[in-house]
Amino acid sequence: MVGFTHVHREVHSALRPFVGDLSGYAYDGDPPDLHRGLPSQYLTLVITMDEPLGITWPGEPTGKYDAGVGGLHSRAVHVGGSPSRAGVQVALTPAGSRALFGLPPGELAWRVVELDEFLGPSAHRLVEQMREGVSWASRFDLLENALLRRWAAPPALAVRAEVGWAWRRLRETGGTVGVQELAAEVGWSRRHLTERFTTEFGLAPKVAGRVLRFEQAVARLRQQPTARLADLAAEVGYADQAHLTREWQAIAGCSPRQWIAEELPNVQDPSSLEVAQSGV
Repeated sequence: MVGFTHVHREVHSALRPFVGDLSGYAYDGDPPDLHRGLPSQYLTLVITMDEPLGITWPGEPTGKYDAGVGGLHSRAVHVGGSPSRAGVQVALTPAGSRALFGLPPGELAWRVVELDEFLGPSAHRLVEQMREGVSWASRFDLLENALLRRWAAPPALAVRAEVGWAWRRLRETGGTVGVQELAAEVGWSRRHLTERFTTEFGLAPKVAGRVLRFEQAVARLRQQPTARLADLAAEVGYADQAHLTREWQAIAGCSPRQWIAEELPNVQDPSSLEVAQSGV
């Protein structure tokens, strides 16, 4: 089995409104042929420490990126087709998109853009310096300092208050609040809220709610991969186990059982896992 290292860094306090997570990863051998890049509430910045990373959107040809910024999406992307074994990954909040790139996250939805399109030659220098780093700490320092310099500039125009409220409510409720209820809370029609929300985030509020609920299910399975799916479905707001499984197929492109086998191969009790997946 290929060894895997994952290193987490608590981000600078000034970056916390813009960065949800900062981490490094490295494979000891060849990386998996396929890794599913699952949708979440975050945009993603990945800076590779060796070769460009292959990323494939559904129905699109594979792109290769040294430092790629991926926007919000509601279906898994395929990461692979590249010898790249190591990198640094940053989970950017929607507010981080505006602060770092001066763009609403909707303009980056469903695509990956090289970092140099926003930062110019300084992006190339940052990648080179990080690749020359002798430790994860030094690489994290370089990236954090670059982000702090970028965000020291005057902030970009803030998101409309009603749209920001709707996003926060969806996050707080794990995507279970209805669009009609959101619209009533902000005093807009459902149609107007959907249009403004989609323009800002690139996902309609109903779709964003599906992603947030799915993200909760993924987090629960990472913590308890032998959990009963029927219990998990009830916990995160699905109608039943069948509903959870349908959503997993639609969003991840595989069943929960297949995802666990791919992503969490070290689950120790296969018989317990079988029971968990059958829901009995």
